[in-house]
Amino acid sequence: MAPAPSRHAWGPGGGAMARRWSVLLLSTPLRLALALVMLFALVSTLAFGASYMVVRNNLEGTMRADLAQEMAGFRAAPSAGALAALIEAEAQVTDPSRRILTYLAPDGQVFGNVALSRGQNGYLQINLPPGSKGSGGNYLGLAGNFFGGQLIVAQSRDQMSGLGDMFRNVLILTLLPTVALALGGGILLALRSKARVESITATLERLTTGDLAARVPKMRGRGDDLSLIGDRIDRMAARQQAATEALRQVSADIAHDLKTPIQRVSVMLNQLEERESLSPEDAELAARARAEADRIVATFQSLLQIAQIEGGSPKARFAPVDLSDLARTFVEIFEPSAEDRGQHISLSDDCRDSEGGARVMGEKGLLGQVLANLIENALRHTPAGSQIAVRLRRTLGAVVLEVADTGPGIPEEERENVLRRLYRLERSRTTPGSGLGLALVAVIAELHEARLELDDARPGLLVRLTFKA
Repeated sequence: MAPAPSRHAWGPGGGAMARRWSVLLLSTPLRLALALVMLFALVSTLAFGASYMVVRNNLEGTMRADLAQEMAGFRAAPSAGALAALIEAEAQVTDPSRRILTYLAPDGQVFGNVALSRGQNGYLQINLPPGSKGSGGNYLGLAGNFFGGQLIVAQSRDQMSGLGDMFRNVLILTLLPTVALALGGGILLALRSKARVESITATLERLTTGDLAARVPKMRGRGDDLSLIGDRIDRMAARQQAATEALRQVSADIAHDLKTPIQRVSVMLNQLEERESLSPEDAELAARARAEADRIVATFQSLLQIAQIEGGSPKARFAPVDLSDLARTFVEIFEPSAEDRGQHISLSDDCRDSEGGARVMGEKGLLGQVLANLIENALRHTPAGSQIAVRLRRTLGAVVLEVADTGPGIPEEERENVLRRLYRLERSRTTPGSGLGLALVAVIAELHEARLELDDARPGLLVRLTFKA
């Protein structure tokens, strides 16, 4: 049986811990600490290496000078016998593992603490007598000819090896604690700044989604660059919010002030159209003028409604709404209009058989207006014979509402633009409409915290709204 995966490594807790560490490793303070640690380690290693080479060279120079001086001292011996006696005396008290003294006399005898002899091919060979304390090692030696024989004096390099070990130990004992302290400090700084960076990031995310009231939380006792960035973001957001609110207020005031006189003009044109004394041409002109006035009134009404929705007041009327009943009602309402245009509208509801159905929290009138705008938009911009499909389904705790058609659709590069107010595609300029239908849908979707997506229905346009169940 295969072993089960570790819950600690693969479970939700392990994944969250891995994500936190990955975010921490990407933080600027920790990266700076790591860079400084690496730089310090490199500089320390180079400095210790240079110091080791200087001390090593000085020690080797001292050893060479000592050997030369010692060799010069042996030259004071008057004869080969005297030199042999001197070497033999010093060899008795000299450890060959530290210092080698050997003299190969002219008659072939060897004196010293290590026996050297010439081989048949002229090579020098070492013979260690039984019980000798000598052992193999690394030596620095000097040889010279004395009285027809050869004298060799050598010193062990063990102190150089000890010097290297000492430098290595000092480097480790100095570098490792420093690296550990620097890394600990970097992690501590990263943890302390992580929360502040996350709060700034969260505020920017809210600002980019349209929440201009978002502000960076104030942190007492701090005056660093992050605090300065937070202050600048708050000032920018405050100015943008004030400008946006002023623009919305001006738009609402203009729409409100012009709505009443334009309605009066529409009423007057209606009265003029009903006069029997008008010629057919004048009556047609009055009817066209009244239709245009009605379109202007509808545009102003939509602008006022958008301003009211953006103010958030409809949230006070939120209640559970069954999108299944609402969709069925509006499909039935628009079916006669679709038949008159030679189009077909259908409803597919998968939420009826799912637990919880298609109930969402919202304002029933506004959700109905969403359905009306989407269906009317599909009917208006698709030719005869087109299919309009309204679909409802439930997935992962969400209710998905889709309205798809088989018309020309909207190019991908224009899908964000059509959600702007009064924006209309160039090819749609000749069709009725104010360019506020999808903009109103977007505002209502944002009020209900629903995700609005425009997609390709292959062919046609697919509008998808995802609500929290």
